[in-house]
Amino acid sequence: MSIQQISTEYIAIDPDFCGGKPRIIGTRMPVATIATMYLEMGESLEEIASEYHLSKPAVYAAMAYYYDHREEIDRHTAESAAFVEQMKRNSIAKGIGNRE
Repeated sequence: MSIQQISTEYIAIDPDFCGGKPRIIGTRMPVATIATMYLEMGESLEEIASEYHLSKPAVYAAMAYYYDHREEIDRHTAESAAFVEQMKRNSIAKGIGNRE
């Protein structure tokens, strides 16, 4: 059995904020969003910190948390994206939300 430490200094999980997703303390910035901006959009961690007025240690802690929980965070992100796509399809099928 391994012991896992979570940096409570920078990362919070609270069901009342961001749907219980891990986020940077004192913000509504989810860890998954930081990871997406860094890994998929090519933004540097320094750019993310500057653009969103976050401390560099908090942004680096978010990425460390992401790598420690990558499978779970990626699964939740994929499930959320699939849900949004299903809702779009349902809305279009019912003629709701067609913004053309």
